Amino acid sequence: MSFNLKETVEKIVDKAKNDSSFMDKLKADPEKAIESLVGFDIPSGSVSAIVSEVKAKLSLDKLSGVMGLFKK
Repeated sequence: MSFNLKETVEKIVDKAKNDSSFMDKLKADPEKAIESLVGFDIPSGSVSAIVSEVKAKLSLDKLSGVMGLFKK
């Protein structure tokens, strides 16, 4: 099975934003939560890269939402 970092991150971010239970699992055990979502073992060394990308994307989305409050 091929592994696409961008697609994987988008899938995780979408799930985390819409499912608080998944977000809790992601915080508690990122590797297990990610693997359960994508359905396969994540390649060695990729979990930290995925987690970093997910954190950055969630932070960026949150910041974008806050900045939207100031636009009028």
